[in-house]
Amino acid sequence: MKASILNKGIVQIHIAIFLFGFAGLFGKFLSCSPLYIVLGRTFFASITLFVFSRVFSKTVLFAFGKKEISFFILQGILLAVHWWSFFLSIQISSVAVGLITFSTFPLFVTFLEPLFFKEKLKAIDVMLAGTVFIGILLVIPDFDFSNDITKGGFFGIISGFTFAILALVNRRNARISDSIAVAFYQNLFAALFLVLPISILQIDPPQPSDLPNLIFLGVIFTALAHTLFIKSLALIRAQTAAVISGLEPVYGIILAFFMLNEIPQERTLIGGLIIIGTSIIAGRLSRQERS
Repeated sequence: MKASILNKGIVQIHIAIFLFGFAGLFGKFLSCSPLYIVLGRTFFASITLFVFSRVFSKTVLFAFGKKEISFFILQGILLAVHWWSFFLSIQISSVAVGLITFSTFPLFVTFLEPLFFKEKLKAIDVMLAGTVFIGILLVIPDFDFSNDITKGGFFGIISGFTFAILALVNRRNARISDSIAVAFYQNLFAALFLVLPISILQIDPPQPSDLPNLIFLGVIFTALAHTLFIKSLALIRAQTAAVISGLEPVYGIILAFFMLNEIPQERTLIGGLIIIGTSIIAGRLSRQERS
């Protein structure tokens, strides 16, 4: 019985991570601005999560005070910036570069956590940071910002950095345990936040042909993926989930190869292996110290 439950959790999280990895390809499928991509993603995801909470679960969405709502607003802004820089990275460079450089986020968590929570920074953290930097040097060919790979890698790292801060804010607000409610509010406030820059910059709206992809991105590759990920955590260990999550760029790169004919350079793959492997190690060490 326990084995079947574990297998169910493993299947759920693999599907979730596969969907997360697939989401990166929408940076190439969609021709509109990354701001509109993220607006569509968060808008349709928030609607889906709201319906799910009302029909299929017992999630309470409207029982939070001003302090919790202020955290949700901050989380929404961070999520919007994270996804904007993520899709911008992919549009400028490639799916592989965007996913690999985003994968630096566990290292940022390991490095920033002592600052956020007044914990001691260990020598191993500095060593891991140096290893990831080597991986970044392999992925990014030079530091000339006229190079699209360099620009894409820069925004991918910004994506990883903002996602790390989002994770730390989530930890500080950990007493809100219902992940569906957290996901709903993060997506809702991310969508509301994006209305301002889109209005100020007067960016051209998406083409009608982009609408189906935006709906799929929000409903299937965001809301459904997030729900499956949350459900899997009730059946498997968090450490197992962290290791499997490292497959997100792997899935994304394989899908980009078959669907977009994107073939990463050898040095990009080597740098990616270094970054992803080091990030997984950093995450496991962090969890072992807290357990």
